Amino acid sequence: MPEKKTIRIVKKGEKAEPSPKPKVNTAREAARDMVETVTNWVSEFQQKRRNETAGALRLISKTPRGSEA
Repeated sequence: MPEKKTIRIVKKGEKAEPSPKPKVNTAREAARDMVETVTNWVSEFQQKRRNETAGALRLISKTPRGSEA
């Protein structure tokens, strides 16, 4: 007898503890996460383009033009 098994007594009216189920994303939640991720990517891309455009316009406005010089 290598192992001793324990005996658990369950009284009438006592329920066994249900094991917690791992959280499973539903299709709707998964789609919502994907949409949020892509929306963030687009926002970051647009902000980057705005910053680059603003920097280019500042650079152009500071350089003298050939006809005005």
